[in-house]
Amino acid sequence: MELPSRFTYPFCYVPHPLVTDAARALIARLSSPSPSSPAPTGALLRDGKMLGVLITDHGPLYAFSGLAGGRSVLPGFVPPIYDLTQGYFKEREKQISAMPDGPGKAAASAELQDWIFRQYRVHNALGEELSVAEIFAQRGLVPPGGTGDCAAPKLLEYAYRNGLKPIAMGEFWYGRSPAREVREQGRFYPSCTGKCGPLLTWMMKGLDVEDNPLDSAVSSPAEPQILYSDDSIIVVDKPSGMLSVPGRIDAASLLEWLRERFGPEVESCHRLDMDTSGIMVYARSLLCKAELERQFAAREVHKTYRARLDGGPWNHGMKGTIALPLMLDYYDRPRQMVDHENGKLAVTEYEVLEILPDSSVDVLFRPLTGRSHQIRVHAAHVRGLGHPVRGDRLYGSGRAGERLWLRACSLEFRHPVTGELLSFGDNQRDP
Repeated sequence: MELPSRFTYPFCYVPHPLVTDAARALIARLSSPSPSSPAPTGALLRDGKMLGVLITDHGPLYAFSGLAGGRSVLPGFVPPIYDLTQGYFKEREKQISAMPDGPGKAAASAELQDWIFRQYRVHNALGEELSVAEIFAQRGLVPPGGTGDCAAPKLLEYAYRNGLKPIAMGEFWYGRSPAREVREQGRFYPSCTGKCGPLLTWMMKGLDVEDNPLDSAVSSPAEPQILYSDDSIIVVDKPSGMLSVPGRIDAASLLEWLRERFGPEVESCHRLDMDTSGIMVYARSLLCKAELERQFAAREVHKTYRARLDGGPWNHGMKGTIALPLMLDYYDRPRQMVDHENGKLAVTEYEVLEILPDSSVDVLFRPLTGRSHQIRVHAAHVRGLGHPVRGDRLYGSGRAGERLWLRACSLEFRHPVTGELLSFGDNQRDP
């Protein structure tokens, strides 16, 4: 099999076939115990754990995130960057636990946390060495708890320490799906941005790393289509790959595109994800913007989305309602997660429209609330439909060059000046 020409960009990627083959082999061994494999550890991992694969010039390496059954070392997996299961840390942790709650205990905990991140020393492909604390300090940041314990940094550090050349990498879930995050056994997911963002970026210095595919995806989106315009509003069909408003990446947004054609007074009233296509409304004055935003907040605007999902089983006409509270995963932006204590309720009605010959399915979604990534999480989460939208690289496994199969196919609202009920939709079959 041909080797990749560049190393994996871990924050948005399609795993190389060498990585997926190695992952399948590991899952098979974990599921079928054998004295000569890491399979006896499968029982320690089946409650759910993120695993990693690193292809090197001497074969694949494997790692697990955090601890497994209270253990930091398991046969067949690389060791931790620093082992906290013994020595000074465990003794000091016991001492702090015995202290009465108060400023003294808090200060001691913070001091121990700083000590931990000074013990985690890592390398990059240039041969440089820094502690996790030093890497984050370069950005004016403090490492979150658990930084350095994920599978990806464990794999890279082991390779560097042992003179191995990193070729390709990926992280996938093994075991039961968790209640909060979107995770499915055998599916690959991007590395987290909070803990691993600064760390992996530094550790990959000296490697020829792939470009961020999200940056290239917006280089030449299709032309937006104006569906309706008057002195108050503009209704437009946004193409996949175009930002709704200016964002963190250097790419043109639909708002800027409209202002070039209709003037600087054009204002945004709502948003679609960059990869989601479909119908949007923009205001041509601040007064119209305020009225449209009021309608969105009051749930007077009716929207439908069409999405294509893989997997099953499905029944024609199958319908229901998904209600899961969502909140931002602060350590893995922009991913959302389910949180029954701190999340905001997100409610989506769904209906199966068509089952296709390849067993994929087109589903109509009617969001009754407007949370970030609501449909994408409700589709992928085990307590939702359990099947991510095709092409979703955040909550599923996108294929190389594949777009997100999610489209805002209808929008109904009242004109902000006349009060007339306006309805826009399309008959486009594919999401």
